[in-house]
Amino acid sequence: MPGENLTRAEAQERAALVDVDSYDIALDLTTGDETFRSTTTVKFRADEGASTFIDHISRTVHAVTLNGTELDASAVNDGVRIQLDGLAAENELTVVSDALYGNTGEGLHRFVDPVDGEVYLYSQFEVPDSRRVFAVFEQPDLKATFRFTVTAPAAWQVVSNQPTPEPVVDGETATWSFEPTPRISSYITALVAGPYTVTRSELTSSDGRTIPLGIFCRASLAEHMDADYIFDTTRKGFAFFESQFGVAYPFEKYDQLFVPEFNAGAMENAGAVTFTESYVFRAQVTDAIRERRVVTVLHELAHMWFGDLVTMRWWNDLWLNESFAEWASTLATAEATEWTGAWTTFQAMEKTWAYRQDQLPSTHPIVAEIRDLEDVQVNFDGITYAKGGSVLKQLVAWVGIEAFMQGVGAYFRKHAWGSTELSDLLSELEAASGRDLSQWSQKWLETAGVNTLRPRMELTADGIISAFAIEQSAPAEWPTLRPHRIAVGFYELDDDLLRRIHRVELDIDGESTDVPQLLGHIRPALILLNDDDLAYAKIRLDEQSMSTAITSLSAIEDPLARALVWGAAWDATRDGETPASDYVDLVLANIGAETESTTIRLALAQLALSARTYVHPSRRAATIDKAADALWTLAEQAEAGSDAQFQFIGAFAGLASTPDHVTILQSLLDGSRTLEGLAIDADLRWQLLDGLVLNGAAGPAEIDAELATDDTATGRQFAARARATIPTPEAKEAAFASVVDQAGASNMIVRYTGLGLVHVNDPASLDAIVGRYHEAIVGLWESRTYQVAEGLLVGLYPAVAASPQLAEATRGWLAANESASPALRRIMVEHLAGVERALAAQERDA
Repeated sequence: MPGENLTRAEAQERAALVDVDSYDIALDLTTGDETFRSTTTVKFRADEGASTFIDHISRTVHAVTLNGTELDASAVNDGVRIQLDGLAAENELTVVSDALYGNTGEGLHRFVDPVDGEVYLYSQFEVPDSRRVFAVFEQPDLKATFRFTVTAPAAWQVVSNQPTPEPVVDGETATWSFEPTPRISSYITALVAGPYTVTRSELTSSDGRTIPLGIFCRASLAEHMDADYIFDTTRKGFAFFESQFGVAYPFEKYDQLFVPEFNAGAMENAGAVTFTESYVFRAQVTDAIRERRVVTVLHELAHMWFGDLVTMRWWNDLWLNESFAEWASTLATAEATEWTGAWTTFQAMEKTWAYRQDQLPSTHPIVAEIRDLEDVQVNFDGITYAKGGSVLKQLVAWVGIEAFMQGVGAYFRKHAWGSTELSDLLSELEAASGRDLSQWSQKWLETAGVNTLRPRMELTADGIISAFAIEQSAPAEWPTLRPHRIAVGFYELDDDLLRRIHRVELDIDGESTDVPQLLGHIRPALILLNDDDLAYAKIRLDEQSMSTAITSLSAIEDPLARALVWGAAWDATRDGETPASDYVDLVLANIGAETESTTIRLALAQLALSARTYVHPSRRAATIDKAADALWTLAEQAEAGSDAQFQFIGAFAGLASTPDHVTILQSLLDGSRTLEGLAIDADLRWQLLDGLVLNGAAGPAEIDAELATDDTATGRQFAARARATIPTPEAKEAAFASVVDQAGASNMIVRYTGLGLVHVNDPASLDAIVGRYHEAIVGLWESRTYQVAEGLLVGLYPAVAASPQLAEATRGWLAANESASPALRRIMVEHLAGVERALAAQERDA
């Protein structure tokens, strides 16, 4: 990626020189399969006589005309930037180029549906990729209006930020001339084109306007698109946010487009949100995924105000965009939809992600230092989303929800269509709440690391609490001790259920805080710090509470309390305080009674990680066998057709390891064995086949045969994973080479190949990959786009083979590449930290 970076200093310098009025962008999508014609006319003001540059990554720039003078395109263009010298006070620039379609999920992505051969396009511009489609001052604070004119096949749907106009048809092609957008940032502009199937509806906004709604997906997926449900969720979100913010929806229409090979969950393009089409459910999915889809729909809708109407000045405030949407979408899900347990899901999923990220050497303050585009690319992390959302939840509790929403509404009205910094929001929240937020900001936003809270108590001979304190610690690297609002819950068995019998809520600060309210109480079976999940902090269970959890976690009546105990047990395992084998026992003894889908999903993922990577290598094989045996039994015992049954079968297939397991998988796949209520659909067939491949009981012939029955985009991705799962060194080497030694594989094939490569029961098959991987790092980073480079470097790292040899290889690379890009080094530092944590867990498990 040489030459494509942009530093914050360069962006600040350019913003001081340039004020952009408008872009007029004409795109011809009928010029071939590799490139499209892009013509951009941009009008902007500048300091007279100044020099700057405009961004454009293209195959060929044909013409550059500045203020009526044609420049030498070969002299001013280097393929990434176009140099502009001798600017006037008022400027008009026209750039004519051939730009490249991609298959990496960056710029204008081109996909050919294997089912019907139809071509589908969509744009993905965050962070710096609108420059792959048109010439642009690519930074969020240089807002402008954007007018798109698009020539494409007449049979296509063409969607952008503004309502789609009637096209002018000329034979088999047509031209769509969109009206200009409001003043927005380039990264939230959008273009989606192809023979998408569309379902339309509308709603009435709080200011009385009719807002057209559209839901789009590929024609071959249309039968699976539950548009009515998405519309219903959208209407609930509109009503909730308009009511809470006191500001009407700011755009003219709202389209939601489910697109192929999307790198993320969704993207908040103004009025034209794109989603991963994995949210079009062609087969059974877990309730956890269904809930996640609702949260994602509401997350992107929240961005229409926070991020699109008002946008960060620079990417150091990316966290504010994403944290706000994370918090607001969880609130809306819990209060406006049927998923009323959304905060339990938030604790189980988002906070687990945040705690994990916050303990890496690469952790950073929520307000991170973003020096350049590479920095921001790696900052779409658990701090930016999950920790930020957790801390915003705390802030809302501190200032009060009414004052918070009042301040947010004032912020939207004051800064509409503008660019802001964190201080702009805090000043409105201070005005609304009357609180000084400077200390809060310093403690929570400008420092890194997660605190750990432990109970300390003394008991009389008959079990009465005579002393109780909460001790707080911080990692040596980030030693800040913070104030927390926290509850302590006492839980006791009652009719075979662990129910809360007592609760106190208090503020704690410093290394130790006494809790006199608990003195004189009989010590209960389970003591839970951070009851109700008020604080952002890891918690520890005392010895007796942990013993109760191992035997009776499933008996805890409240789902949020259960999620907190699950999380505490996992944190202690990751930190090497509790043997991983104990965590495996905890999961297998309690997961059968768990009712929350996301809690099940997370615990099963952590079970697999523990069995394969955290238990001592001497007991790895036996632990995997035991876990798979138990999962099959759980699947047989689960309620017919339940979410739990479905999840247990998937987890069983992923951990299958013995001839008996192979027999079960084969019989499920060929239909000779059935489980009541379990439908073996296309996606589950691939999971079962993957388990057979993992055990050497199926191979290329069986994979090809399955693909012949499911030659779809999803089927091809599953097939790539299955081929990479074949458990021989030769197959692992072939899978690695298929995406590393030659470029061209799409982003999704890269992702699924990585999933299969590291899907092993015996990590010895990855021994040869360790050296190959480390030799390839620099070349991949320098030769591939960011999304593909990151996908390769993260997805192919053999972390499951956690060993001293792997740690030493990664340490050696870091020592030999001290001058490598900070973003690249961060990826490798995080890998090393994961291996070192696994080795510590293995030692504890010994």
